[in-house]
This record gives sequence, C-alpha cells and structure tokens, in this order.
Amino acid sequence: MLPLLLASADAAHAAAQPGIVEKFGLEWHYVLVQIISFLIVLGVMYKFGIKPTIATMEERNRKIGEGLKHAEEMQAKLAAAQQESAAIIKQSSVEAARLVEEARKTAKEYLDRQTQEASQKANDMLVKAQHAIELEHRKMLGEARAEITRLVVVTAERVLAKKLSDADRAAYNEAAAKELTVV
Repeated sequence: MLPLLLASADAAHAAAQPGIVEKFGLEWHYVLVQIISFLIVLGVMYKFGIKPTIATMEERNRKIGEGLKHAEEMQAKLAAAQQESAAIIKQSSVEAARLVEEARKTAKEYLDRQTQEASQKANDMLVKAQHAIELEHRKMLGEARAEITRLVVVTAERVLAKKLSDADRAAYNEAAAKELTVV
C-alpha cells in the first residue's frame, strides 16, 4: 500500500505545481513573434552575410584549386623541360665526342700526310743530292782526266825532248783520255 500512497502523493504534488508554460510565463503569441523575427533576421543574415561569405569561400576554393592545378601543370612542364634539357645535354655530349673523334682522326690524317710529304721531300732531296754528287764526281773526273792528259802530254814532250804539234798533242790527249776512261 505504500507504493499506492506514494503514487497518489506524487500526482497531488504534480497537480499542485504549475506547468512549465506558467512557471516561465510563456505566451504563445510572443513566442510566435519571436520565431518570425528570428526567421527574418536569419533570412537577412543569410542573404547579406552567409551567402556572400559562402560565395567568397567558394571563389577562394576555386582559385586555390586553379592555383594547385596551375602548380601541377608547371611541375609537369618543369619535369618535361628538365627531361628535354637532359636529352639536349646528352645529345650535345655525344656530338662533342663525335667532333673530338673527328678532330683526332683529321689531325692523325694530317700528321700522316705531313710525315709522308716530309719523307717524300727528304727522299727527293737525297736523290737530288746523289745526282749532284754524281755530276760533281763526273765533273771532277773529267777535270782530273784533262789534267792527267795534260800532264802526260807535258811529260811525253819532255821525255821525247821535242815540241809536239797541236795535232800530235790532240792525238796523245785522245789516246790518254781513252786509256783513263777504261780505268
């Protein structure tokens, strides 16, 4: 029975206490006006405050997105430019190596050609010198023969103790020259 008594006491106590509306003094027409005022303020703030702020934020987000997209494009272009410059450098180094090799080959060919020309000139000079020596030798032999012939004639004149005529002298010279030619 105790629970029954307690339940009836709680009900009496609840009936004796004023409701939340009476306790706070709420009047429905003021609450309705407050709600309408709040909605008007909310609409004005949305139109002039929140909507422009959202539009500005969307515009900034769009610009940031474009900036990021532009940065990615620039990174791609930079990477492509670096690859292109690396390819150009590689091609240039290959070309430089080819030019160096060509220069070496040309220099070797030039050196070989100069060596051959110098060797040919030296051989030509040697042949000319030998020819000059041969001519000089023949000239000296001719002069020696003439001198020996003259000496033989002078000696023959003295031995024979007589003067030879020009015809005899010429005949002795020829005979002596023939003898010396054989030797």
